[in-house]
Amino acid sequence: MPEVPAYTTQLQAGLGMINETLDLLRLVEPGDTPTRLSGRVIDAGLFSRTTARRAHNIVAEMFAPRYLVRGDQPARFFRSLLTARLPLEDIRQLFFLQTARAQAVFADFVVHVYWPRYGAGARTLSRTEAETFVHRALDSGRMQKRWTETTIKRVSGYLIGCCTDFGLLADAGRAARPIIPFSIRPRVALYLAYNLHFSGQSDMNIARHADWQLFGLDAQEPLAELKRLAQNGHLIVQATPDLVQISWKYRSLEDLAHALA
Repeated sequence: MPEVPAYTTQLQAGLGMINETLDLLRLVEPGDTPTRLSGRVIDAGLFSRTTARRAHNIVAEMFAPRYLVRGDQPARFFRSLLTARLPLEDIRQLFFLQTARAQAVFADFVVHVYWPRYGAGARTLSRTEAETFVHRALDSGRMQKRWTETTIKRVSGYLIGCCTDFGLLADAGRAARPIIPFSIRPRVALYLAYNLHFSGQSDMNIARHADWQLFGLDAQEPLAELKRLAQNGHLIVQATPDLVQISWKYRSLEDLAHALA
């Protein structure tokens, strides 16, 4: 069984930070390490209102785990989309996916707290519910060392803040924030399907992959989403209850970037 990733406090370096991520994507270069990129950020005065230490933390703890992974492939790919002028909601969802992949505490909060509340017809999600989630994670051993109550409260606030930045919650209310209808957008579904394909996942695994759960899709809905992409000519899907076969139209990340644009 794959190792279950430990929860970290890296969200404290930045929540969604959508504008900052766009700025960093414009500055990042192939092969950048966090240290090299943060040095360029400081030299360029990109975050002029922050200290050098804060700028380094934004790069090392927020940007790098999300985009400088797998040989900086996400950073190179998303940089290629900067001229495409994608709708903001597409960008937010793409960044949401990368953040959830990088931060297991956020991904699990969305899957195990946000979506059950959404499905139950709840209108709000509170910081208290986030704290309950973190306490349960502590009890199940998801942290490398036990967090203090202060850290628990801070991370709980980060979880609510991240959901707000990415459009799952409204930026209103202190005790509880209104839940916003949230569904995967077509370009994001296209990216997710091809990203999983290019990472070596089998067609069956793609239709069953846990990443779809981040968007509230149950066991059968990813296949329906793939069939919708097929209707638009992005791929061909053949499926039975026991087998999924997909013919992929785009053969490279460059082709996929062009399709997304």
